[in-house]
Amino acid sequence: MMNSIGKPCNDIKHQYDECFQLWFKEKFLKGNMNDDICEPLFKLYRQCVQKSMKENHIELKEVDLNYLGTDKEQKVPPKKS
Repeated sequence: MMNSIGKPCNDIKHQYDECFQLWFKEKFLKGNMNDDICEPLFKLYRQCVQKSMKENHIELKEVDLNYLGTDKEQKVPPKKS
């Protein structure tokens, strides 16, 4: 597993990774799409990453923008004949 962007976030990232892998294997692959089980860990990890980014002066203003389903969503160009 990879480490997080910030050292203080490594433990929570690894906990989230383990939760996600278990959910994927035990739930998702069996048709259960509900991923609520890992949501609390994801929220903690996201907060930690955001704090680390701020402390390290990393600004990714577009990270929180949601383009899916909008005109700004990048789509695969159609194949030319």
